Amino acid sequence: MKKTAFVIALLFLCVVTSTAQKPSLELTFTAIDSATHIQLDSIKVMNRSQGGDTVLYYPDTVLVLDYITGVDEVNSNGDGLRIYQNYPNPVIESTTISIYVPEKGLVRCMINDIMGRVVHQYEEVLESGVHSFSYSPGGGEMSFFTAQWKDSRETIKILQSNITKSGSLSLSYIGMDDAPEYEIKAFAAKEGFPFELGDKLYYIGYVDTLEGGLIDVPEISKIYTFQFAYNIPCPGMPTITYEGQVYHTVQIFSQCWLKENLNVGTMIPGLEEMSDNGIIEKYCYNDVEDSCVKYGGLYQWNEMMLYKQYPNISGICPPDWHIPTDEEWKFLEGMVDSQYGVGEIVWDSLHCRGFDAGNNLKEKEAIVPSGWTPNKFGFSMLLCGERSLKGSFVRIHNSSETYTSTRGPDGYSLNAYFRSMYKILGCSERMYSSKQYGKSVRCIKD
Repeated sequence: MKKTAFVIALLFLCVVTSTAQKPSLELTFTAIDSATHIQLDSIKVMNRSQGGDTVLYYPDTVLVLDYITGVDEVNSNGDGLRIYQNYPNPVIESTTISIYVPEKGLVRCMINDIMGRVVHQYEEVLESGVHSFSYSPGGGEMSFFTAQWKDSRETIKILQSNITKSGSLSLSYIGMDDAPEYEIKAFAAKEGFPFELGDKLYYIGYVDTLEGGLIDVPEISKIYTFQFAYNIPCPGMPTITYEGQVYHTVQIFSQCWLKENLNVGTMIPGLEEMSDNGIIEKYCYNDVEDSCVKYGGLYQWNEMMLYKQYPNISGICPPDWHIPTDEEWKFLEGMVDSQYGVGEIVWDSLHCRGFDAGNNLKEKEAIVPSGWTPNKFGFSMLLCGERSLKGSFVRIHNSSETYTSTRGPDGYSLNAYFRSMYKILGCSERMYSSKQYGKSVRCIKD
C-alpha cells in the first residue's frame, strides 16, 4: 500500500511540474519585522552579472527562472488563468491565494495533499479579474492548489511552516480584487529577464518607505526572508564573546553587524609592519592600548585577511562572521540612505556618494545638520582615524577608515577597497588604497 501511494504521489508531482520549463529555479520571497511576519509591497530582482532587472508586485512573490531562457513565460501574454503564489508562504495558520481570471467563466479549484489525493474542491462562475481565497491547511508539510478555467490550468505548491497550527482544512472565497492589473505588471516586468546559473542576483524588498536587500548566487529553489527591523540587537544574539571581549550586535534590515570595531590581537608599534607570523597583530592609535579599547584595533589588509586573498572570508572575525565585501557595504549604504536605494548606480562610483548614508551610520560625535538624528540605524561608527604608510596615526575625530575584504580593481592588486565617513560630510566615501594602511575592521554575520 505504501509503495502504491508513493507511486501515486510521484505521478502527481510529475503532472504538477510538467507544465513548467525545466530546469528551473523557484525563488520565493517573504518578510519579517524582527520576528513578526509582514507583507511585502514589491520585490526588485537585479542581475549583477548580466544586467537587467524585474519587479514582482504583491501578491506575486515568487519568481521562476529557467536556466537557459530566463523567466518562465507560461501565460506571459496574460491570456490565460494565473495563480499568484500564496501569502504568507510557508503557512502558519492561514494564507491568501489569489487567481486571475481573464474573462467570466466557470472556475474549478482543488486542494491535493502530498500524496496526490484530492482533499477539497470548489467551483464557481467568476467574473474577469483577480479573486482571493483564504486557505487553512490544517497540518501536514505541503499541499497543492490547482485552478482550472476553460482549458487553462495551473498549480502552485503551498508550504506549511514547522509551527503550522493544527486544525481542520478549509478553503473559503474572500472576494474580488479591484486591481486586476497585478497580472499585467507581474508578467510584463519579467519578460526578457536574463539568467544563467552562476549569476549574482540582488533581491530588494520594499515595505512602505523601507527597503531591505539580499545578495545570492542561486543554484537551487529557495525561500528568501527579508528582515525589516533595524537599530535593534540581532534577534536571538544580542551579544557575542570573542577572544575575551564582549561585542554587541545590531540588526540593520537583512544584515546583522557587530556594533563595535574589532579589537583582537597583540599591539605592535605603528612604525612596525605586520607580518605573517601566526600571531594576530594590531595597531592602537598613538600606540596607546586604551585607544583600542575605545576605538578598536587598526589592521593592515593582509593581517585582517589572515593572508588569504579572496573576499567573504572570516579573517580575524569571530567564527560564523566575516569581513564584509565591497558589495555588502553598498547594500548597507543603499538601505540607510534616504535618497539613493539599494542597487542604484551611485553606489558603484568612487569618492563621496549618497546623500545621508554617512550621517545615518556615524556616532553622535560627528557634525550633522541641525535637526538630524545621527546614528539612526545603530551602526555607531566612530571617527577613529587610521595608521598611515609612514607609521604615524592621523585623522582621529575627523574620519573613520574601514576596510572591506575586496581587493582593488584590475591593475591595482596591491590595493583594497575601504569606506570613509567624515565629521563634516553626510556621504559615505568608497575608495581603494594600499593594503599597508592600518584601518578599522567591522564584522558581518554569515
